[in-house]
Amino acid sequence: MEGAFPWRYSRWESGKNSTVDGQVIDEGLVRIHVNGLELATFMCTPRDLDLLALGFLRAEGVIQGRQDVRLLQVCPSQTCVDVWLRDGAVELPGRPILTSGCGGGVTFDDLSQRVPPLTSERRVQPQQILDGMSELIATAALYSETRGVHTSGLSDGQRLLATAEDVGRHNTIDKLWGHCLQHDIDPAGRLLLATGRISSEMLNKAAKMGVPAVASRTSPTSLSVRLAQEWNILLIGYVRGRSFNVYASNWRLTL
Repeated sequence: MEGAFPWRYSRWESGKNSTVDGQVIDEGLVRIHVNGLELATFMCTPRDLDLLALGFLRAEGVIQGRQDVRLLQVCPSQTCVDVWLRDGAVELPGRPILTSGCGGGVTFDDLSQRVPPLTSERRVQPQQILDGMSELIATAALYSETRGVHTSGLSDGQRLLATAEDVGRHNTIDKLWGHCLQHDIDPAGRLLLATGRISSEMLNKAAKMGVPAVASRTSPTSLSVRLAQEWNILLIGYVRGRSFNVYASNWRLTL
């Protein structure tokens, strides 16, 4: 399976040792070049790198849509993505900011700057959160093979529209947005589901996508909680079984 690295390891259990032909999650260094210039370097799972590049460029404001990209090529070694824009004179972002994402997330945004709150009146039912998370976990094929991988999905409240898996939880959001750009899906008003911790960077990406609700199987950070409250984003954590915690913008939850 793409994204899984075959490895033979030993397993100790009940005082006995056995050899297992298994897999671990693939992780590698990938660079994104725009118009011949290196823009960012990621530690990520070398899978769906075209979607990763598209989503990241959209999140950072380098492009506004797929139509802005003249050519996108993933090199055969899966270590770089070359993107050529239709507007060759585009000004690339300045100094990158390392974030708390797995493997060291990268953004060119100043997360302390104020972002306009979402004006969408979209509300979410508890069952949509529970059903969406169950569906997300059931479709995590790479996780079932390797563990050690994050999964995210975009739902319309009835079904998953897209899913992404990566060793970096922030990378899964970029891959989701890249999928939306490739398939003409508007992410605004959708529900974002994730298995990993919700960081401020991930919430920032969700806000840019126009997503009014974010839910995870684990916890949010303090900054993501504060930003979610400011930006009118329903923030939910610890979706387990039939329960979850609501951290911000409770009014979006329809009981």
